[in-house]
Amino acid sequence: MEYKVISTDNHIIEAPNTFLDHLPKTYLDRAPRILRGADGGDGWSFDGKPPKTTFGLNAVAGRAYEDYKATGLTLEEILPGNYDGAAHLKDMDLDGVDAATIYPMASLAVYEIEDRDFATALVRAYNDWLLDEFCGVDSRRLIGLPLMPVDDGMDELLKEFSRVQAKGAKGVFVPYFAARPYYDSYYEPFWAAAEDAGVAVCIHRTMGGKAPVAEATPMLDADVPGVNVAGIVQRFFTAVGPFSQLTFTGLFERHPGLKFVDAEVNAGWLRFWIQMMEQEFERQRHWANPPLKTSPSEFVGKNLFVTLLDDFAGFDDARKDPVIASAIMFSTDYPHSTTLFPNTKQYIADLTKGLDDQRKHAILAGNAVRVFNLA
Repeated sequence: MEYKVISTDNHIIEAPNTFLDHLPKTYLDRAPRILRGADGGDGWSFDGKPPKTTFGLNAVAGRAYEDYKATGLTLEEILPGNYDGAAHLKDMDLDGVDAATIYPMASLAVYEIEDRDFATALVRAYNDWLLDEFCGVDSRRLIGLPLMPVDDGMDELLKEFSRVQAKGAKGVFVPYFAARPYYDSYYEPFWAAAEDAGVAVCIHRTMGGKAPVAEATPMLDADVPGVNVAGIVQRFFTAVGPFSQLTFTGLFERHPGLKFVDAEVNAGWLRFWIQMMEQEFERQRHWANPPLKTSPSEFVGKNLFVTLLDDFAGFDDARKDPVIASAIMFSTDYPHSTTLFPNTKQYIADLTKGLDDQRKHAILAGNAVRVFNLA
């Protein structure tokens, strides 16, 4: 199909049947469920107890800003597009979006469950629901990013990668925080498999895994008012660490076909980061001896990509710099609190003023087609 607008960062609230219908019978009595929380809202419970966090900012699409709630929404109060693929498509049609990549939400809890056999069963169940049910209504338009069990041994990781690839996965999700840093040589078989398969590897801000205390950003329940909003802003800059580490440790020189995406980080910082990478490579490489011969900027738009929303600074940089234009992919962040829905058409008109047709198409769809092999 012809793609004119692709949102490379959509989310879901997993459907009530996600685990009940896809877990092996031996785990059904422990299956995660949507339960009522103390604040009157609904949320996912992975331990049978009332959920600590209920639906709120992760499912406010369709509400006016003044009606946003951090938590306390019930399943009946959120749009069906949160958990139903057909309804998701209807909302995309309303918003002028042809296709979307689908990131996880509640299922991120699997990365912190102590019983790893149970956790990997949950991973497979979620991936089956995502690819077969939610995205199965139209896999050309709903591009699911199944979870990868990065902390459960290389055999398990490669097995699940192969399984979801056979189901047609165009990209996969890895948590921001993993037991081993992604520049560790441990991951070489995984990077090679992703490169060979042409499957993009995606992270999302600081989503997934257990954050070390020193690296954690403020969460919604911070004690000091305003710190929660500060945390939202801070997370737009969290691609610098993984991008820099993977570049300077030579990952993309070893695997020139590998594509690595960080979602919802915008791009206004990207030109400055490239400048610093180039300057420090020239200044420090003679003593630091990084396993890198290629200029770092060569990987931007070829191996490294970001998604952006109403980032006017990023779009302005794309007008000036073809490298930036090749590395950024439009998104709406449906159904989260920063979503452009249902006003995406107007945002696109405002963001792309003065942008030539070729770059406009690349940012709105073409780069995503290239990254996720959608042609």
